Amino acid sequence: QVTLVESGGGSVQAGGSLRLSCAVSAAIATSDCMAWFRQVPGKRLIRVASIDNSGTTEYATSVQGRTTVSKDNTKNTLYLQMTNLKPEDTALYYCAANYGRDPYIPCARKATAHFDYRGRGTQVTVAS
Repeated sequence: QVTLVESGGGSVQAGGSLRLSCAVSAAIATSDCMAWFRQVPGKRLIRVASIDNSGTTEYATSVQGRTTVSKDNTKNTLYLQMTNLKPEDTALYYCAANYGRDPYIPCARKATAHFDYRGRGTQVTVAS
């Protein structure tokens, strides 16, 4: 069983920055796709960003230009650097990792159901 543990969330003022981390208990170098999702209570889960095993990244339009997803294979950690945060970025942020599930679905199009593992989330709250 692979575990993912998110950290780095918190409360910030609009315009501030946060870097989320996702520590994975397995080698992420062998993961074909990793991603960050976020969810507001009562609303659907939204994919924020993804990165595949070649390093290709993809971002939701709402965070494009303000967010960078990266990973450190030596630390088995996925990151999400967020800048110029807005109140609408307030959500519970989850990371997900895939190790071969649904290989016919491109990384940039995978929903959470297409990932093998997901963390429990870290809360981000942006005050106006």
